[in-house]
Formats: sequence, structure tokens, C-alpha cells
Amino acid sequence: MISCISRVEKRRWDVVIVGGGNAALCAAIEAAEAGATVVLLESAPRVYRGGNSRHTRNFRCMHKGPLSRLTGNYDTDEYFDDLLRVTAGNTDESLARMTINASESCLPWMEKHGIRFQPSLSGTLSLSRTNAFFLGGGKALVNAYYNTLEDLDVTVVYEAQVTQLNIDNSEFRSVTVHCAGNDHRVEGKSVILASGGFQADTDWLARAWGPAARNFLIRGTAYNRGMVLKNMLAQGATSIGDPTQCHAVAIDGRAPKFDGGIVTRLDCVPFSVVVNNKAERFYDEGEDVWPKRYAIWGRLVAAQDKQIAYSIIDSKSINLFMPSVYSPIEANSLEELAHQLNLNTNALQSTIEKFNTSCRQGEFHATELDGLATKGLDIEKTNWARPINKPPYYGYPLRPGVTFTYLGLKVDETARVSGDTGPFRNIWAAGEIMAGNILGQGYLAGFGMTIGTVFGRKAGIQAARYI
Repeated sequence: MISCISRVEKRRWDVVIVGGGNAALCAAIEAAEAGATVVLLESAPRVYRGGNSRHTRNFRCMHKGPLSRLTGNYDTDEYFDDLLRVTAGNTDESLARMTINASESCLPWMEKHGIRFQPSLSGTLSLSRTNAFFLGGGKALVNAYYNTLEDLDVTVVYEAQVTQLNIDNSEFRSVTVHCAGNDHRVEGKSVILASGGFQADTDWLARAWGPAARNFLIRGTAYNRGMVLKNMLAQGATSIGDPTQCHAVAIDGRAPKFDGGIVTRLDCVPFSVVVNNKAERFYDEGEDVWPKRYAIWGRLVAAQDKQIAYSIIDSKSINLFMPSVYSPIEANSLEELAHQLNLNTNALQSTIEKFNTSCRQGEFHATELDGLATKGLDIEKTNWARPINKPPYYGYPLRPGVTFTYLGLKVDETARVSGDTGPFRNIWAAGEIMAGNILGQGYLAGFGMTIGTVFGRKAGIQAARYI
């Protein structure tokens, strides 16, 4: 599978695939099964192959009845309505509905190619009806697909950074690849771009967001630096999306700068009081069920001073959510917890006391909207509002964790890349590099994998058909 780049550049491939995550792998499988010769160029080392797909847990899937491990049904209209709410309508409806409808056939296709599913994980997002969870997580999915590529004789080159697409009159001819310290030219009859967003280029993030972006953590791969995206935009590809929009969640503030992954995400927010570094609440923690709101918290924390916040819970809630890979900060009193979090003691106690006083009697339901709300606060908590009053108390620091950015390449429903003077003849895109066509803002749990799978498969089929 790890091929010598000098041998790779001595032939003209039917399909060149740039990237090594879910979308790229799905494209490679479809193209190879259609009889095309395929080379896949992955910028990461083998141990880090798979891009952000390594950190995923599930795939959001439309289904008309029970399907594999999915329960009940999840029809197109409900799925699209969920997407509309998180994007505030900022989506291409035609592409979105096509993606949703295609997701149903993707699940058995995934199982056919080695992906195994398990019941929804206890203590995480409430998704047993809408999302199929991978047995072994994203790493198992990535490994299964790479095993399939090996069976199909697809050539894979690791540590192969594509720096330039060589295009003549809207037609792809070759890529320039930096590998083993030198530049190489790999020719192809078609190319599929599945190289992700630009989030790992913190200078680019800072140009879009301002200096605050320097405090962001990149919970996804460190290898998505947007080099291919930048090169395509410079050559007349039509852009889609806002550079300040991204899949950003609130993650544990103790996570590493890059590649912390899904284990650093914090799911305690609905059961907590969240304060900034002045110990003040700034948003409704119980606005909606967590799968439909967890992705807004990255931006909310990003808007706070020094881009940090703190989630405060007590012993009543400590076992209601999937914990971070880091243990919570624990204290027997709010005063002690404030000291450990470097928060003003009086300010935190005042915020918690006002919150506790505003909580009303009612029945608490952890996995559904329960209407257990506060009354009398400037910012009400509309669900799961219980007093924070049973020690020990726990705190988690929160920082914005960017998974991927939404600025990307405009595509049509065949996944072909659009240009300023018309579509490119033989260039397709799939995954995060084109997700902004559908995700104008916000995020829906598992939908990134859906976009990557649907458009990866489509791009592979179209590229093979073209040649």
C-alpha cells in the first residue's frame, strides 16, 4: 500500500484522489470497483491516516423503518427540518435533499465494505433513531476502508502533500506532490479533491476571525491546511461558504492544540451552568436537545473574553453524560471550585445562588426536552434546570474546538467542481472541502460523515465514468 512516489509518477492514472479520509476512501472504492486505476495521495503519515474521520463515531442516516442498528424511522422531511434549524436555512436545498435521500442506501453499502455498527452509546448524544454508530469508532471505519483498497489494488502514498493542481483550459492534467523532500508530478485523467478544510492553518483562521482564533484548539487533524483549496480558488474555482463558519464545538480546555479528537468534547453543558471568566452566564444551556445544539457552543465560547468558559455541575449530574478524556476539576464547595478555576469566588457564588433561586419544581428527564426551566433570570435556562447544590461540585474548562471549516469549493449534484467560467471538465470534490454547499452554518451530529460518504461515492462513480 505504501508505494514509492517515483514509481507512481511514471504512469498516467485514471483517477487521482487527493486526501485520505472517509470521502476520499469512498471515492477510491467506487472508482476502483468501476475498473479505474486509482492512486490515493494522503498528506499524513500512515499512523495518522484518515483525516478527521478517525475521530468520528456515527453516520446520520435517513431510513423508512428499522435499518441495521437504527430504530424506528427517520424520513426525509424530518431530517431536512433538523438541518434547516441548525443552519437557519443557510443550505442548498436541492443538494441537501439529495444527500439525505442517498444516505439510506449508503448504510448497507458501508456494511458491504467492512463497516460494522453497534447500538447508540450510553451517556452520549441521544441518537439511536437517527445515527448509526460505528463499532470501534472512526479508526475502525478508516482501517476497514483501507483494507478494502488493498483488496482492490488501489495505490496509496502517505506523506504526499499535493501543493499544485496543473490545469489547462479547465481540464486537469496532473498534480505536483511534495514527498520525501522533493516535488513530483503525478498525471491523471481525472482528479477527486477530498483534502478537507483549512482549519489547521491558524494564520488563515486568524485572518478570517481575527486574533481570537489564536486561542482556538483544532480538535481535528493537523494535516488539513487548505493548500489544495487555496490553489483551486487561485485558479478560478468558485468558492462557497463563509471563512468564519465552521464546525466548532466546546471542548475540554486542557486538550492539545491539534488532533485532540472527539474524546475531548464535553457533553455536560445541558446539565450545567456555563460561565465566562467573569463567572457570568451568557447563553441558555438548555435551549434544545444536545445533538442539535452542541455545535453552537464553540462559537459561543469563542465570543467570550480570552475564548474560555467553564461548565459547572454538581454530583446529581456527573453520570449523565459521556465524560471528557480529562477528569473534571472537583471540589467540596463552590468557593474551593472557584479558586481551582481561577474565578472570582463572590461572582461565581452569586451567579449560582441566583440560578438556584430561579429553578422551579418539575420532573427532570435527561434525554428529552423536559420544560424544567428557570424563572426570573436575564438569560433563562429553558430545560434541565436543576439547582447546583449537591456537593461535590465539578468544573470543566471550555475552549472552542474547530473540527473543520466551511469555506470550500462549489459543486453541482454530480460533485463536479464549478469554476468562474463554468464547471471543470474532470475535477470532482467530496467531503469537508465542499461541505459548505450544504452546511452554511451550524452542524448536525453525524452529518459530516453523511456528506463525505454520499459525495465521495458520487465523485468516484463520476470520475470513473468520465474516463
